[in-house]
Amino acid sequence: MRVCVWPLALLALAGCVTHPMPHHQPDTSPANSPDASVRPTTIDPERVAQRLASAQSGWPRDRAHDCTRIKCVALTFDDGPSRYTGRLLDLLGRRDVRATFFVVGQMVAAEPDGRTVRRIVGEGHELGNHTWSHPMLTALSPEQLTHELAHTENVVRRLTGVRMQVMRPPFGATDKRVAAASRHAGLAQILWHVDTLDWRDRVPEKVARRAGRAAPGSIILMHDTHRSTVRAVPEIIGTLARKGYAFVTVSELVGRTPVPGATIPELQQ
Repeated sequence: MRVCVWPLALLALAGCVTHPMPHHQPDTSPANSPDASVRPTTIDPERVAQRLASAQSGWPRDRAHDCTRIKCVALTFDDGPSRYTGRLLDLLGRRDVRATFFVVGQMVAAEPDGRTVRRIVGEGHELGNHTWSHPMLTALSPEQLTHELAHTENVVRRLTGVRMQVMRPPFGATDKRVAAASRHAGLAQILWHVDTLDWRDRVPEKVARRAGRAAPGSIILMHDTHRSTVRAVPEIIGTLARKGYAFVTVSELVGRTPVPGATIPELQQ
């Protein structure tokens, strides 16, 4: 049976549904337009090297959050890395916030030295597989499914030494075949509880307001391909921090390495 995820406002519709295609439309603002959100960032090569070395022998776990005892949320960002990801990492670093980045293989490969994806790992964030070209996985053959996941895994592992443990199907579209392919690739499927609709509404205040409604244990869906989302992040962190939330990666939220083939949160049958 095919099962997919819709934004909350559309749950009344019946049948198998997926996010509308604009979910993956990039920000089309001019690349050279002046904007503080994309100013050059400073990277500490020694710190990145240390984190990468640690990651190669197991995902970095130098913090102890027991999300069964404290309120946790997981910020997740899809479709990158993009020209806005560096600024986002700056903002997360200032507040010691860790997140999970579901990266698209083509976007990773577009940066041959892996500067951004290496920085994501080096600063303690989690990487997830978001396929090679962001297709509707439920429409692919088994061979195409394998390629989409394996090709992204290979490029990320070559650049960072990290073997990803989680994946997110584009548009939230999944079925038994996608679950089986994910299990075979050693990946758990990660969906979400809170959709900020940042792909549709490029207004930081709206994005922040939706994220601020998160409940304990929520996985929040955003995209680091939109400048407006990055601008919303300080308010999101501030609002949730005032409510007493700890910011964790998806694996930290689960409390263990997610089981390959599992779907988190569990789908309603």
